[in-house]
Amino acid sequence: MTQNAGGAKTVRSVASRREFLRRGGKVTLGAVLAGAVVPAVHAGEDNTIRLALIGTGGRGGGAVANALSAPGGPVQLYAMADLKQNRMESSYTSLKNQFGEKVDVPESRRFLGFDAYQKAIDCLQPGDVAMLTAFAYCRPTHLEYAVRKGVNVFMEKSFAADPGGLHRMLRAGEEADKKNLKIAAGLMCRHSTARQEMIARIRDGAMGELQLIRASRMWGGGGIGKRNPNVSELMWQIDHRGAFLWVTSGNMIEMLIHQIDECCWLKDSWPVAAHGLGGRVPRSTDCGQNLDIYAMEYTFADGTKALVNSRSISKSFEDFATYVHGTKCAAQFSGNIHAPTVHAYKDQRIDPANIDWRAAKEPDSPWQAE
Repeated sequence: MTQNAGGAKTVRSVASRREFLRRGGKVTLGAVLAGAVVPAVHAGEDNTIRLALIGTGGRGGGAVANALSAPGGPVQLYAMADLKQNRMESSYTSLKNQFGEKVDVPESRRFLGFDAYQKAIDCLQPGDVAMLTAFAYCRPTHLEYAVRKGVNVFMEKSFAADPGGLHRMLRAGEEADKKNLKIAAGLMCRHSTARQEMIARIRDGAMGELQLIRASRMWGGGGIGKRNPNVSELMWQIDHRGAFLWVTSGNMIEMLIHQIDECCWLKDSWPVAAHGLGGRVPRSTDCGQNLDIYAMEYTFADGTKALVNSRSISKSFEDFATYVHGTKCAAQFSGNIHAPTVHAYKDQRIDPANIDWRAAKEPDSPWQAE
């Protein structure tokens, strides 16, 4: 990853870091955030990696906390942007209390409004990192601007709210490649050492040929009531992001993206076909756009199926897990709230008494490793 620190720099120091990381080639965003791979090429050089947080909600603050907690360094939160003053101030106060001097965001670098992302990214130097954790409806615009400005990117899911947005993301990725910029996506399950261990076993043939993958996320009912007349229609919909398809693509993408990605990882390929069903509870008072049930059947090139289901209905059976079935045995690949519940069974029976192998305990959470 290209690394240039923000703030006052000599031309020589900025160029030296750019040249070092250009030669370094394949450097991951996580490694750069950790600071472990960026030596002081010149004595006295400031190698601080500055972050701009765009979207200061819970996951955004958590992502910054993960970055500032990483070994190595130095990493500094340098700018923030959001639509809501109270949310940004709460996030700033919490991070400042936790990390002290690693959070250097005076009021002059805390920006509010729909154009705040531009002002925050403009505070960075080429090679610093924009952390894009606002909702999917604005992600393509934010990513395009970050790439145009020559900064690296960490971005949370979901990545776009519609196919047009996804095409814009892909084009921005191509532009980032041309500039030797790095974009890291918030699919933290890929960083799970327990899951990686299971993937290695599958690739080595321990499960035989994969025949079926099952992923379910079934939870209690939700939904939203009527809008408070004191809140604008626009902000009400953004505040209830999961309920409106234009904001985050709704529950199917927002809630199932990790498990859909797990299915593709298990198969080491993309599906070639997909068929889906959906339904809604009769006489529902939910004012959102989500269906209450989603069921997708993905087909891979060799005919293997992945069945992905979600349900959000009160007083119903709840399940949150991913299972994979091979010709030799079955295995669990993930558990509740993406827990690294990873083990193999003796045969096809999904039963705790039938477990034949367990993955080693993970040293760090996937979010921290990410």
